[in-house]
Amino acid sequence: MSLGWRHRDHTTGSLAGSLFVLSLPLVISGVLGGAVFQVFDLSFLSRLGEAPMAAVIITNQTVRQVSFLVAMGLSFAVQAGVARHVGAGDTRAAGHLAGQALALGLLLSVGIASLGLLAPEMLFSLPGPDPSFVPYGVPYVRLVFALNFGVIGTLLFAGILGGAGDTATPLLVQLVQFAVAIVAEWFLIFGQFGLPALGVRGVALGVATGQFTAMALGLTVLLRGGTRVHLKPGDLVPDPAAIGALARVAWLPAVQMLGGVVANFAFVNLLRGFGEHAQAAFAISLRVSMIVPMICFPLAGACATLVGQALGAGDVRRAWRAAGIGLVAHGAIMWSFAAGVLFFRHELVSLLSDDPEVVRLGVDFLLYSGGSFFFYGIYFVVMRSLQGAGDFAVPMALTLGNAFFVTIPLAWTLCQRPELGPIGVAVAQLVGAAVVTVATGGWFLTGRWARRGAHSAPR
Repeated sequence: MSLGWRHRDHTTGSLAGSLFVLSLPLVISGVLGGAVFQVFDLSFLSRLGEAPMAAVIITNQTVRQVSFLVAMGLSFAVQAGVARHVGAGDTRAAGHLAGQALALGLLLSVGIASLGLLAPEMLFSLPGPDPSFVPYGVPYVRLVFALNFGVIGTLLFAGILGGAGDTATPLLVQLVQFAVAIVAEWFLIFGQFGLPALGVRGVALGVATGQFTAMALGLTVLLRGGTRVHLKPGDLVPDPAAIGALARVAWLPAVQMLGGVVANFAFVNLLRGFGEHAQAAFAISLRVSMIVPMICFPLAGACATLVGQALGAGDVRRAWRAAGIGLVAHGAIMWSFAAGVLFFRHELVSLLSDDPEVVRLGVDFLLYSGGSFFFYGIYFVVMRSLQGAGDFAVPMALTLGNAFFVTIPLAWTLCQRPELGPIGVAVAQLVGAAVVTVATGGWFLTGRWARRGAHSAPR
């Protein structure tokens, strides 16, 4: 994470070296966020009780995804644009694009905050949670929506510098973010040192404290000009033409991720018919299974940067090679972590619940999640490489089609079978992972993304 790493030219030289330089900070960041921070966060939640914990997890995996959809869609779009500008040697255009992404993120976050403040009860009721979760879920929804720009700002900062080929600086900022968030959660959830014990409200406020701290540090870094993307104050002034062009790209990955959110809504509603234990077990399995992609998915993001910069420099062959090397590295890491989750799935679920029925169902859910990771080890790299090349429309169409025409209908059908019951949801998730991987991989192999990306550049 030296100065040389931050300014490495990823359009030439060893691709394996570039992937290592980009991905090592990202993997460390994923371990911190997906493992270390999650351990603390889940530990705090489990001490609040099963209903508060389930309310927070269900919110995070369903309605709160509105913020993540906006943040990730913008982050993917600005990362691809910055990567191709930097690959073409136009760092000034990269800085302007970064500023417009932040301006657009602020505008969108105001709308999201208004929605959460005006209708938290309606939002929390959408996935059909058990009534016992409502007293905890509604105040949590209100706060996380009101404070959503912390999520948007931190993800945009990582996307901007990631597109420029600097993943070390976001890691350093994230170290501060996690440390602040863990301490703030401990203070605010349990009322340490005379502070009121806020319970689930403390979870939202603690995480937001870390995010806003990181966002302030990130903005300072960009404005000081010590990175390849130098943000000037004028870049933050909304430019309607630039914002419009960015929005026309950003909505595609945001809507793509909507498929997963809608699927989770559908799954929670389906499981409602099997009782509180099934919903709690599914919520726990969701949170535990997310540890693996949180660790590994950033490595796929490094492939997006390499592909984008290679195409910006007009080197199609290097873009293909970047995706191939990424597949090998990402698959090996993801499958290794997935094996660990599978092997210790009973212990992991037992840490979060002492209810025998919740543990039994949670362990079964995780078994199928582990199988899904075999396919996601391929899918994440292929999908992010397509996005790095500027191809957002096809991955979106394939993902939504899989969610609405394969995964959700199959889950409904399988849950009607007495021998499967609630586990039908997990089987459908596994089948959906296989289908979307094969479909997206097939499109990737046509090579149209490379030809298109080599002849277009963001403006």
